[in-house]
Amino acid sequence: MMQFDFYSTHSILVARGGSASLADKIVERGGKSVLLVTDPGVLSAGLLDRSLARFKELNLEVKIFSDVVADPPIPVIENAVKVAQKKRADFIVGFGGGSSMDVAKLVALLSLGKERLEDIYGIGMVKGPRLPLILVPTTAGTGSEVTQSSVVTVSESEKKGVLSPYLLPDLAILDAELTLGLPPHVTAATGIDAMVHAIEAFTTKRLKNPMSDCVAKEALRLLSNNLHQSVRVGSDIVARENMLLGACLAGMAFTNAPVAGVHALAYPIGARFHIPHGLSNSLMLAPVMRFCIDVAHPMYAELGQIIKPGLKGTTLEQAVQLAGYLGSLAGELGLPQRLSEVGIFEADVDQLARDAMLQTRLLLNSPREITLNDAAALYREAL
Repeated sequence: MMQFDFYSTHSILVARGGSASLADKIVERGGKSVLLVTDPGVLSAGLLDRSLARFKELNLEVKIFSDVVADPPIPVIENAVKVAQKKRADFIVGFGGGSSMDVAKLVALLSLGKERLEDIYGIGMVKGPRLPLILVPTTAGTGSEVTQSSVVTVSESEKKGVLSPYLLPDLAILDAELTLGLPPHVTAATGIDAMVHAIEAFTTKRLKNPMSDCVAKEALRLLSNNLHQSVRVGSDIVARENMLLGACLAGMAFTNAPVAGVHALAYPIGARFHIPHGLSNSLMLAPVMRFCIDVAHPMYAELGQIIKPGLKGTTLEQAVQLAGYLGSLAGELGLPQRLSEVGIFEADVDQLARDAMLQTRLLLNSPREITLNDAAALYREAL
């Protein structure tokens, strides 16, 4: 008997220049005092300028919180909540990459003062409600605008997730023009991150379902067909638009069919060494795929015909070819390919493996069980 839930954002606007209508969308929904959560890079790049001009025209009160950092720690979230409460914000906007959107989700929830962050880690711990929320991604990677999760760095070695449908926004605005200024290395890392989301959603051990499979495959078609072009020619708006939509679809896939071993091993890399999440995923993708290949090769082969059409041989042979291709993809796009290139060496392996074992929520989804010794071996393979 088929039975599954499928969650996604209530409304998604895909429109070049669509972020200029942000203030109008807030007014339509009754907002009067807005906290806009972003990071210093988005602010300095002027990506907010067009949106803020409309706020001024409509006399809509807005306060900007721009202290978000990558892999946001607890104090960043707490400070943003304090600002929202002080300003009596009745509407929250997340405008930026995954970190800004993740912080905005939690601010919308915690600003009402009815829940505490330490009480809501895990699956289904949120009671709600939350403030109205709009998310506007400026990178094509995390898909946070359509996921029911927010990731928090709780220590130098550990990240925890809050997972609840309450974290899905009321509206996501996909404006490809906001991504035109992304540097090639950011475009590459976030693009591979989105591909990992789709690959792990399609091959997950738990909660795999036909709808997530469908959007995961379409996500990979869009991403694999446009990643090289968007890195080479950053001004190609069509490629950028396809990447942004692909990342969004990948987000839909993994919020319903959860990610697994690649993310479990990538999180400690980000937490301990402050390596961007997309790059951490990229570094661990091929080793984890090879580890799971005996179990997952029929699924990898199916995805291989989307990512690299024309692969030949048995499903196992095609899966091996796909893992090899994805292992070289980072290098093709100008990113580091080995952990040693980002300052991680043999002496770090045992600690990273212990840290990875804390990611039980993710490890449960791996097509093949990953033990402590397996994790250590995978890190060594990636050195």
